[in-house]
Amino acid sequence: MEKVQVSEQFIVSHCSHAFCNGCVGRYVATKIGENVESIGCPDPECTEGFVEIEPCRDIIPQELFDRWSVTLCEQSLGNEKYYCPFKDCSALLIKDNDRTVKIRDTECPHCHRMFCARCRVPWHDGIKCKELRKLGDDEKGETDLMLKKLANKKKWQRCPSCKMYVSKIDGCLLMKCRCKQYFCYHCSAPMSKALHYCKNCNR
Repeated sequence: MEKVQVSEQFIVSHCSHAFCNGCVGRYVATKIGENVESIGCPDPECTEGFVEIEPCRDIIPQELFDRWSVTLCEQSLGNEKYYCPFKDCSALLIKDNDRTVKIRDTECPHCHRMFCARCRVPWHDGIKCKELRKLGDDEKGETDLMLKKLANKKKWQRCPSCKMYVSKIDGCLLMKCRCKQYFCYHCSAPMSKALHYCKNCNR
């Protein structure tokens, strides 16, 4: 076993096992690479010791130190954390429990784009959170939401079969979509071609 000077030794917290700084640096770097939050003693037989972050500042690269710091911060926040919904940002944000319930439109302090604090998605102006949750994942894009907002404003209805929007100019509530589905323009319930009365909404 190679002798290491005291100044080059790393003492592990809560177990007092000693290792050379270089070995601990490589060990910690590997654990950070594996996204391990709490790094135990390098001795595989030891269950008491753990490596604290601050003594590692000078034995691992700054980039790894910063990454580990962020991981520990995120771990300590638990359910109080969430991320900016924009994929090119994804900044770590902290819940403000008093305000999040009341406020919907929120600006990310990092990318300065608006998002919904309740739904944790890009801002959906003109569309209620409840309506948004009913939409499929393929309907939540920016242009999809603009179309949904326009449909709400114009009171368009959706075909229950193909989900296409339909606009009624005049006539009764019985609609025939281009997919051949008959439905009620008032409530979107499927209807019979022969019956011009909706049993679902009694119209």
